[in-house]
Amino acid sequence: MNGSSITLETIGFVDYLKSGEHPWNNLHGAIVKETEREKQRLARRQALTSDYYLGSVHALTEEGEFVVASNTGSQLPHIVFSSPNLILVVGTQKIVPNMDAAMKRLKDYVVPKENEHMMQKYGVGTNLSKIVIFRKEVPINQRTIRMILVKEKLGF
Repeated sequence: MNGSSITLETIGFVDYLKSGEHPWNNLHGAIVKETEREKQRLARRQALTSDYYLGSVHALTEEGEFVVASNTGSQLPHIVFSSPNLILVVGTQKIVPNMDAAMKRLKDYVVPKENEHMMQKYGVGTNLSKIVIFRKEVPINQRTIRMILVKEKLGF
């Protein structure tokens, strides 16, 4: 499963995933293709048990904490618990000194950019409805979290 991510779009991963030229089951693609609202909702719930989740973050502190915000919250369960393998691709412009700077970046920069993007793409804006502050993973969850830092501007 993957979340909606300008970062993943920029590096070409979304197009690659859509191409089907890989051995993975594209859960996100199946959800987006479903036109019946209730079936789409069920597919989103079923996707919460995906073995892998790919996405990005909105800010990463120098201490290693990261922030992810969402309007609907659909990607947040994967990030906080449900997917045992979490892969996050992060442009280094998202690194900030501390959590105060992370929240400022989110509110003053990311949300306005995402709102503009959503208006252009779908004709509807976004809201800062849900925020996750991820400080650490507990060993009992037996999850693997990989953060790939890329030295170029990716995403908002």
